[in-house]
Amino acid sequence: MTISTTVKAIQDIMRKDVGVDGDAQRIGQLVWMIFLKIFDDKEQEAKLLNDGYKSPLPDELRWCNWASDDEGITGDELLDFVNNKLFKQLKDLHVGSNGNQRAFIVRSVFEDGYNYMKSGTLMRQVVNKINEIDFNISEDRHMFGDIYEKILSDLQSAGNAGEYYTPRAVTQFMADMVDPKLGAKVLDPACGTGGFLTCVIENIRKKCVKTVDDEAILQKSIFGVEKKQLPHSLCMTNMLLHDIDVPSNIKHDNTLARPLKSYGPKDRVDVVITNPPFGGMEEDGIESNFPTGLRTRETADLFLVLIMHLLRDGGRAGIVLPDGTLFGEGVKTRIKEKLLKECNLHTIVRLPNGVFSPYTGIKTNLLFFTKGEKTKDVWFYEHPYPEGYKSYSKTKPLLIKEFEPEKKWWKKRKENEFAWKLSIKDIKAGGYNLDIKNPHSPEDDLGDPDELLKQYKGLSKEVAKTRGKLKQELMNALGGNA
Repeated sequence: MTISTTVKAIQDIMRKDVGVDGDAQRIGQLVWMIFLKIFDDKEQEAKLLNDGYKSPLPDELRWCNWASDDEGITGDELLDFVNNKLFKQLKDLHVGSNGNQRAFIVRSVFEDGYNYMKSGTLMRQVVNKINEIDFNISEDRHMFGDIYEKILSDLQSAGNAGEYYTPRAVTQFMADMVDPKLGAKVLDPACGTGGFLTCVIENIRKKCVKTVDDEAILQKSIFGVEKKQLPHSLCMTNMLLHDIDVPSNIKHDNTLARPLKSYGPKDRVDVVITNPPFGGMEEDGIESNFPTGLRTRETADLFLVLIMHLLRDGGRAGIVLPDGTLFGEGVKTRIKEKLLKECNLHTIVRLPNGVFSPYTGIKTNLLFFTKGEKTKDVWFYEHPYPEGYKSYSKTKPLLIKEFEPEKKWWKKRKENEFAWKLSIKDIKAGGYNLDIKNPHSPEDDLGDPDELLKQYKGLSKEVAKTRGKLKQELMNALGGNA
């Protein structure tokens, strides 16, 4: 049986359980179970490599001791064990005075987690299916990684959970363009399910990791923070799938809840790549963590201020922002002014409608900038729809190959039908409005007025002629029936 068939079978079993309601809960249920299985497989590997390895989990809570036997506990006994022993103890798992990182990881996944399944018999069926996957076999792990990406993409249609997922084409393009090198400290301060970080990991591993020491450097250089429990758990699982053995740098926290001035030199990073939540408001009091002139409750704007602060001089960023930030006034203008003074905002890629459908129809932009250099010019690139498309959808998503023209243009920039440049002088004169329409767009060329009037008159004559013919045919038909 293929892994894709196994995952489909798991989802079908969950649909039978009265406690699991909708895609978001199915994904939430699947993630803690998959996490424990992957964690257990990683522990088996660690024991082979290190004779002195000791699990941070009590023996009875390890997957291999309660779940690996297909004929093990089931029904009410399994349900009671999961609800009253497994979850309770893992939520309060002892980390120890030396800060056992593996224990910390497990506790962070379970602290706000929940078991939705009500049938212990169906749960046993799911457990048995999960046991068909061996995450220590490279082929199994990579194949499941692809399917996990599909599971994450299903979040886009799972109500509000859609905000946690950025389409793979966007994360891959941004990671390719920002292109962090080995040893760079990379942060996603609103990491969701970890899409940006996994693309960065894959890129660095492919280009830079040649030795065991290189891999050790990579393991320590990936950082993420996620506010909500479900995407944080998904991200931790994603990190394990991508061979980040102890993803202790992925924190379950809110980066905006800390006063900006409390972030010091040790918190500075080389690269930020992120899609912060937008269109929402932060809780009361969060804005007071920011300087008076930059206070707002719009989440995306606060993240932009935070990112500017966290970057080292020479540090680079790629960030997804809505149109509202580009054309907004008031606080938004002051934030953009600060950005252009302190950073070189060299590129804005303008995405069309539908990229984040069906979660949101808000138009979005990809901003790329470098800290410590003033902006002189901003290049804009309007990403077009593929031929024949009027919008993107779940069945017609944005694909990474569509970014090939941008990639070719990136290093040898020239104006063309999709690309144009604006000087800082013109941006200042326009009140720091960055919502600049494509000057080469044929939609903006309305044509010669005299020619348009001539065409209008011609069309009017054709319409009148057709109307006359239809009227005559109708009268003839009525006369023929009389």
